[in-house]
Amino acid sequence: MNLRGRNKVSPDFSMSSMTDIVFLLLVFFLLTSPAITPDALDLILPKANGKSTNVQKASVSITADGAYYVNKERVSENGLESQIKAALAGQEEPTLILRAEEGVPIEDAVFVMDIANKNRFKLVLAVRPN
Repeated sequence: MNLRGRNKVSPDFSMSSMTDIVFLLLVFFLLTSPAITPDALDLILPKANGKSTNVQKASVSITADGAYYVNKERVSENGLESQIKAALAGQEEPTLILRAEEGVPIEDAVFVMDIANKNRFKLVLAVRPN
Protein backbone atom coordinates (compact mmCIF):
# COMPACT_ATOMS: atom_id res chain seq x y z
CA MET A 1 0.00 0.00 0.00
CA ASN A 2 1.41 3.36 -1.07
CA LEU A 3 0.66 6.02 1.62
CA ARG A 4 2.66 8.92 0.16
CA GLY A 5 0.72 12.04 -0.64
CA ARG A 6 0.55 13.43 -4.12
CA ASN A 7 1.10 17.06 -3.09
CA LYS A 8 4.76 17.39 -2.35
CA VAL A 9 6.07 20.71 -0.93
CA SER A 10 9.07 22.02 -2.83
CA PRO A 11 12.03 22.96 -0.57
CA ASP A 12 13.17 25.70 -3.02
CA PHE A 13 13.14 29.32 -1.81
CA SER A 14 12.79 32.30 -4.12
CA MET A 15 14.77 35.41 -3.15
CA SER A 16 13.31 37.63 -5.90
CA SER A 17 10.62 39.20 -3.71
CA MET A 18 13.12 39.94 -0.93
CA THR A 19 15.54 41.64 -3.35
CA ASP A 20 12.68 43.80 -4.68
CA ILE A 21 11.88 45.01 -1.17
CA VAL A 22 15.52 45.74 -0.37
CA PHE A 23 15.92 47.64 -3.65
CA LEU A 24 12.83 49.77 -2.93
CA LEU A 25 14.09 50.58 0.58
CA LEU A 26 17.48 51.55 -0.82
CA VAL A 27 15.92 53.90 -3.37
CA PHE A 28 13.67 55.42 -0.68
CA PHE A 29 16.58 56.20 1.65
CA LEU A 30 18.75 57.55 -1.15
CA LEU A 31 16.02 59.97 -2.20
CA THR A 32 15.10 61.17 1.29
CA SER A 33 18.57 61.50 2.83
CA PRO A 34 19.54 64.80 1.12
CA ALA A 35 16.34 66.40 2.41
CA ILE A 36 17.26 65.63 6.01
CA THR A 37 20.63 67.39 6.20
CA PRO A 38 20.39 71.15 6.73
CA ASP A 39 22.04 73.49 4.26
CA ALA A 40 24.68 74.91 6.56
CA LEU A 41 28.39 75.33 7.08
CA ASP A 42 30.32 72.70 9.00
CA LEU A 43 30.50 74.37 12.41
CA ILE A 44 31.00 72.88 15.85
CA LEU A 45 27.96 74.24 17.69
CA PRO A 46 27.77 74.55 21.47
CA LYS A 47 25.90 71.80 23.34
CA ALA A 48 22.57 72.44 25.03
CA ASN A 49 19.39 70.69 26.00
CA GLY A 50 16.40 71.51 23.89
CA LYS A 51 14.98 71.01 20.48
CA SER A 52 16.05 72.82 17.36
CA THR A 53 13.84 73.36 14.35
CA ASN A 54 14.40 72.18 10.80
CA VAL A 55 12.36 74.99 9.29
CA GLN A 56 14.99 77.18 7.76
CA LYS A 57 14.21 80.65 6.53
CA ALA A 58 17.67 82.27 6.58
CA SER A 59 20.77 81.50 8.58
CA VAL A 60 23.69 83.52 9.85
CA SER A 61 26.82 81.55 10.69
CA ILE A 62 29.72 82.93 12.69
CA THR A 63 33.01 81.03 12.52
CA ALA A 64 35.65 80.92 15.25
CA ASP A 65 37.83 83.41 13.33
CA GLY A 66 34.99 85.99 13.28
CA ALA A 67 33.77 85.57 9.70
CA TYR A 68 30.05 86.08 9.03
CA TYR A 69 28.10 83.98 6.53
CA VAL A 70 24.51 84.52 5.39
CA ASN A 71 23.20 81.29 3.80
CA LYS A 72 26.75 80.08 3.02
CA GLU A 73 27.82 83.41 1.45
CA ARG A 74 30.59 85.30 3.23
CA VAL A 75 29.55 88.80 4.23
CA SER A 76 31.42 91.67 5.86
CA GLU A 77 30.26 92.99 9.22
CA ASN A 78 29.11 96.24 7.62
CA GLY A 79 26.95 94.55 4.97
CA LEU A 80 25.47 91.94 7.29
CA GLU A 81 22.21 93.76 8.03
CA SER A 82 21.42 94.44 4.37
CA GLN A 83 22.14 90.80 3.42
CA ILE A 84 19.86 89.53 6.19
CA LYS A 85 17.08 91.88 5.09
CA ALA A 86 17.47 90.70 1.49
CA ALA A 87 17.39 87.05 2.52
CA LEU A 88 14.23 87.51 4.59
CA ALA A 89 12.43 89.90 2.23
CA GLY A 90 8.83 89.03 1.46
CA GLN A 91 8.35 86.44 4.19
CA GLU A 92 5.32 86.61 6.46
CA GLU A 93 7.07 85.47 9.62
CA PRO A 94 10.79 86.15 9.06
CA THR A 95 12.93 83.79 11.12
CA LEU A 96 16.69 84.00 11.43
CA ILE A 97 18.76 81.01 12.56
CA LEU A 98 22.00 81.95 14.31
CA ARG A 99 24.77 79.35 14.14
CA ALA A 100 27.67 80.58 16.25
CA GLU A 101 30.63 78.20 16.41
CA GLU A 102 31.84 77.11 19.81
CA GLY A 103 34.28 79.68 21.21
CA VAL A 104 32.91 82.69 19.30
CA PRO A 105 32.96 85.87 21.43
CA ILE A 106 29.54 86.76 22.78
CA GLU A 107 29.81 90.24 21.25
CA ASP A 108 29.61 88.74 17.74
CA ALA A 109 26.44 86.80 18.59
CA VAL A 110 24.88 89.84 20.30
CA PHE A 111 25.63 91.93 17.19
CA VAL A 112 23.48 89.57 15.10
CA MET A 113 20.81 89.43 17.81
CA ASP A 114 20.67 93.23 17.82
CA ILE A 115 20.11 93.28 14.05
CA ALA A 116 17.27 90.78 14.43
CA ASN A 117 15.74 92.77 17.28
CA LYS A 118 15.88 96.09 15.38
CA ASN A 119 14.14 94.56 12.35
CA ARG A 120 11.69 92.48 14.43
CA PHE A 121 12.91 89.14 13.10
CA LYS A 122 12.45 85.98 15.13
CA LEU A 123 15.79 84.56 16.17
CA VAL A 124 16.60 80.91 16.80
CA LEU A 125 19.97 79.95 18.27
CA ALA A 126 21.17 76.66 16.79
CA VAL A 127 22.86 74.22 19.16
CA ARG A 128 23.92 70.61 18.99
CA PRO A 129 22.12 68.16 21.24
CA ASN A 130 23.83 66.67 24.30
